[in-house]
Amino acid sequence: MADQTSITAEPAAAPGLPDYVLDADAVTKDLTAKWRNGHPPDYTNTRKVWAETKKKNHVAQSLPDLVEKLVKNWEIEASHKTDLSDWRTVDTSDYTFAVNGAPPQTGEHMLAVGTYNAVLASSEFYCPRHLNFEQSHAAFKRMLPTFAWEVLEVYSGPPQVAFRWRHWGVMTGDYEGVNSAGEKVTIKAHGGPIDIEGVVVAVVNDKLQLKKIDVFYDPMAMFRQMAGDGKGVTKVKSEAGQERVK
Repeated sequence: MADQTSITAEPAAAPGLPDYVLDADAVTKDLTAKWRNGHPPDYTNTRKVWAETKKKNHVAQSLPDLVEKLVKNWEIEASHKTDLSDWRTVDTSDYTFAVNGAPPQTGEHMLAVGTYNAVLASSEFYCPRHLNFEQSHAAFKRMLPTFAWEVLEVYSGPPQVAFRWRHWGVMTGDYEGVNSAGEKVTIKAHGGPIDIEGVVVAVVNDKLQLKKIDVFYDPMAMFRQMAGDGKGVTKVKSEAGQERVK
């Protein structure tokens, strides 16, 4: 059951606000954009899970509501639009993305490596060097058919917007990836929740387009929840093809 307590903030006036802060799926209506699969994605199931299991119910057009919709549209564009010039949620002339204080990356970098590879560190469970955009998305989509996202709290308003977020789903499918040692890693689905939180400090322009995104979170939190006690984790050495069970 969602927490009925909403963050208090004065509603913003709708006139003049861009559609991507008013409608969480606004950019899916950009039919002339270049889409990764040839057409806009369908987020119906994810939005249903979000509505049923979110913790916060924000007042329509309040600052948390506007921020939440902006980021959801940004994620759609970053994951599914293949031409940076089609991204309406960012200032393409001055846009960077960084995680945990690492050097900022450009939008073109994220387009090349994928959103998961842009935010995940190399570890015993995963390595961005060994999975491309399509492979990384397939690995996590198979494991988490829906991965909802919400804003929990907003600490400051434009132009520098600081907020805390939550990303969650249920591990209904097995995870299959490649780790930093080049081993194939399989984690059996446990049917339980995956629930992570973090903080973002973003800078927006006068059109509420993102100019700079700095994400801070524990990149291993998701994998710890996936692996649990380790009994469902299997690793296969790629060189010899020998199986090692943790």
